[in-house]
Amino acid sequence: MTQPIEDYALIGDLMTSALVGRDGSIDWLCLPRFDSAACFAKLLGDEENGHWRIAPLDAADGERCTRRTYVDGSLVLESYWETETGTVKVTDFMPQRGVATDVAPDVVRIVEGISGTVRMLSTLRLRFDYGHVVPWVRRSDGERVAVAGPDSAWFRSDPPVRTWGEANSTRSQFPVTAGRRVAFVLTWHPSHQPRPEPCDPFEALDQSLADWRDWASQCRYEGPHQEAVTRSLITLKALTYAPTGGIAAAATTSLPEELGGVRNWDYRYCWLRDATLTLGSLLNTGFLDEARAWREWLLRAVAGDPADLQIMYGIAGERRIPESELPWLRGYASSAPVRVGNAAVDQLQLDVYGEVIDSLHLARSAGLPAEQHAWRIQLALLDFLERNWRRPDEGLWEVRGPRRHFVHSKVMAWVAADRAVRTMEADPSVPGELERWRTMRDEVHRDVCERGYDPERGTFTQYYGSRELDAATLLIPRVGFLPPDDPRVVGTVDAVRAELGRSGLVRRYSTADSTVDGLPGDEGAFLACSFWLADALHMTGRKDEAVALFERLLSVRNDVGLLAEEYDAVAGRQLGNFPQAFSHVGLVNTALTLAGLDGPAAR
Repeated sequence: MTQPIEDYALIGDLMTSALVGRDGSIDWLCLPRFDSAACFAKLLGDEENGHWRIAPLDAADGERCTRRTYVDGSLVLESYWETETGTVKVTDFMPQRGVATDVAPDVVRIVEGISGTVRMLSTLRLRFDYGHVVPWVRRSDGERVAVAGPDSAWFRSDPPVRTWGEANSTRSQFPVTAGRRVAFVLTWHPSHQPRPEPCDPFEALDQSLADWRDWASQCRYEGPHQEAVTRSLITLKALTYAPTGGIAAAATTSLPEELGGVRNWDYRYCWLRDATLTLGSLLNTGFLDEARAWREWLLRAVAGDPADLQIMYGIAGERRIPESELPWLRGYASSAPVRVGNAAVDQLQLDVYGEVIDSLHLARSAGLPAEQHAWRIQLALLDFLERNWRRPDEGLWEVRGPRRHFVHSKVMAWVAADRAVRTMEADPSVPGELERWRTMRDEVHRDVCERGYDPERGTFTQYYGSRELDAATLLIPRVGFLPPDDPRVVGTVDAVRAELGRSGLVRRYSTADSTVDGLPGDEGAFLACSFWLADALHMTGRKDEAVALFERLLSVRNDVGLLAEEYDAVAGRQLGNFPQAFSHVGLVNTALTLAGLDGPAAR
């Protein structure tokens, strides 16, 4: 039985993460990195593709826990099961590994009796290589060790409980009474290396809580909906690859934008276009170390020939992200194909040049120490963009149809020139050809207003010559292309809301014309775009409507405060990869905007 996407919660160690269902099953886990092959892939297949469930012995398949919550200020998950014979709590977490890539990852699950006596069952099915490979499991010093090719995992309990092998799984059965705790630890390491030093699960719990609370205490946001903002910031931190500072777009691959559809992509990589909005949310909430690390990742990733700039990179800055399909996985809710890698890496998306330059401008404006080579990189990017902004591209939505002159791409070319002009005007000692970039800025602005605006309907369009709309044009006032009270901005906000609105939320664009994105089928409302609409409503003076939309979006979060990429308002289901950084960045930035606290990110 397929659990709804919103039934999952996230745990992680700042190098990888796992999804824990409300039925007590970990159905997705990639080791040792976010983009590694999964050893639990039930999320995209079935039980035989790997999972690890801990639940009362009498719990039926798919039966959910009574309630669950994160421990305040942390990524430590507590799930409670209330049964006829007693109550039990299962605590799930992954101890943080710091920045050392040679430290073995652990998944820790602690079962604690609260009242009465509850008989529990743990069922572990390890399947390496995205649920494809059944490992050889043997006993060693009272533990189980599973090996298959390059992968190895150790499994133990503390104290030891009755454990046996059955049907290519490892099962443990045990009772818990009030106050009794039984911990399980799953540790991965390369099979050619010695067994890593085992962790003490109870000490690891105390340390994990301390680590997360210490980090969350840095948050300086004190406005409305503080809990939602803090949870979103913790989620962004959880999606960060600590050794490099890169932030994965999501923890998963191939969760569908339409149930049963083909719009299934791998989001376990770092997108450049996330940079400005992410930097803004981190800077404005007090997380300067994370903002600095993200900027440094960005500078390393984009270094080189500007013509070779990619829209996304691996979490350590890798350039090669080849896309392939995994035919042995049926897909979430039979949504096939399941893809790993992402072919959009080879697309031309001219907006990313503006987003990179805007990010570095934001970092400088917010007071992050300037890197001498950063300005030289920006000038090289500008030089390339000056020669190429007139070209059609695939646009920020990574369409797999023909290239077009997307309005958002042109607007971001304007942003690139504008931020260069602002930097040189603010600091005359910065080298550069100020008049050259002023000329480019004026030319792009004139071109967009003449060719990307439909005066008949009073709205900017998706691409030159089109009557279709694009929610990305909601960002026009945010980036400063036009002031919020400009009639063209107000008209665009109204048109997008009317034509792309769905049950009060917003789609990216219309999928009725499949020649635009080259794909069949539909998708849900895009949550980041819905936050952009709330921002635009606020900027155009409709503050009550902005607040109402924001609160509507907060209601879409699942029971532990997480958001996927999209939402099907009719079915009441989250869609797309989960949890989605772009959605949580949108939540944080809109909260800041509504509270008047958007600081250096304000345009």
